[in-house]
Amino acid sequence: RVQVAESGGGSVQAGGSLRLSCEVSGYYGSAYSLAWFRQPPEKEREGVAAALTDGTIRYADSVKGRFTISRHNNDNNVYLSMENLKPEDTGVYFCAMRSAGSIPTSRLLGQYEYNWWGQGTQVTVAS
Repeated sequence: RVQVAESGGGSVQAGGSLRLSCEVSGYYGSAYSLAWFRQPPEKEREGVAAALTDGTIRYADSVKGRFTISRHNNDNNVYLSMENLKPEDTGVYFCAMRSAGSIPTSRLLGQYEYNWWGQGTQVTVAS
């Protein structure tokens, strides 16, 4: 049974940093795409960053230059390093896995492209 579990959320002041971790268990092989999404309060879930097995990475414009995604292909763990955090980065952060099937890079941050999800971890950035 595949399980996806996030950790590392918390509360920080604006300008601070956090590192989120995601562990995927029960899936044997290298997942096609591992990604991070977030859902701000009273808003829809949005894609933040995605990383493919071939090294392709995509970021949402709002986090470019501040967030870094990294993954271990041998165990499907994925991380999100977040720097210079802003209050608008507040939300529940979800890790997601697309196990197989290539898609255009333009769709990597689309939530409906992913078939396995974690429960989420809260990130709160105070101004």
